[in-house]
Amino acid sequence: MRVTWIKKRTLLAQVMVLLGIFASMNCEAAYPERPIRLIVPFAPGGGNDVMARILGQKLTESWGQQVIADNRSGAGGNIGADIVAKADPDGYTFLFISVSFVINAAMQPKLPFDPVRDFSAVGRLARVPLILVVHPGVAAKSVSELIALAKAKPGQLNYASSGTGSATHFAMELFMGMTGASLTQIPYKGTGPSLVAVTAGQVQTTFDTIPPTQPHIQSGRLRGLAMSGRQRFPSLPEVPTFAEAGLPQYAFGSWYGILAPARTSSVTIERLNGEIARIMQLPDVRERVAGFGAVPLPASSKDFAHFLAQEIAQWSKIVRERNIRPD
Repeated sequence: MRVTWIKKRTLLAQVMVLLGIFASMNCEAAYPERPIRLIVPFAPGGGNDVMARILGQKLTESWGQQVIADNRSGAGGNIGADIVAKADPDGYTFLFISVSFVINAAMQPKLPFDPVRDFSAVGRLARVPLILVVHPGVAAKSVSELIALAKAKPGQLNYASSGTGSATHFAMELFMGMTGASLTQIPYKGTGPSLVAVTAGQVQTTFDTIPPTQPHIQSGRLRGLAMSGRQRFPSLPEVPTFAEAGLPQYAFGSWYGILAPARTSSVTIERLNGEIARIMQLPDVRERVAGFGAVPLPASSKDFAHFLAQEIAQWSKIVRERNIRPD
């Protein structure tokens, strides 16, 4: 009798496990069953916000549930990231990130969250090339000439950034570290004021994205020396890549991606990753993305996780070598 009872208990336990698996499968098959919140850790109107809303609109159309871009700006993106790090891993809260996420991880060792352990990588959407520009009054018509000029006058050439720890700051730090050129940072509160300073001739050079620099390059108010990325950008065919300009190892660029709270279901992550890959190939999305200087470049969740680890390691190394400290 005891043996029979043990067998019955074992069979019951197996049935319960199978029922749990079936319930889980049915739940995941029905996903999403309610609106999804996509946290954008920056204010409305910027590139992060625009890209997040493009993705959210397409996901809403595809899934039949609202995907809401929720702007939670502050602390360089850390406030929004902290919200997602502490959210339930139920597949209804995600974080929209860019290069600032890995720069913060490299510069700020005492974040309220762990940038690796508290998140699961979902996927990358696109990359955003940056252009090295100079005021036309600068006696440098190529990257090599700018390097030679900066070496001949160490610290005397100024470059504008959108603030310490920004993408434009780190783009130049990487450039100086690779070339041995020495320039002095003049930080501004945003890319708008920094670009104005260069076009006015108050500062000699800067890095920036394509949309704000393109009209100034085309009008002659700025000179484009090189852009990051593998290919020239169609709207600025006269600006060479860094590889064509003699600096093939320079590969800095911004990008956009999605993270989920740690322990989010791998099924949910892969479903969203597949949707990202599909959406980024849609002709209307590619056209809209190109309009603000981005290039679709989706990646698998595994590849994106590897990419993030490489990015954090690279920028941590730059922070140490260049002795960069947050303001």
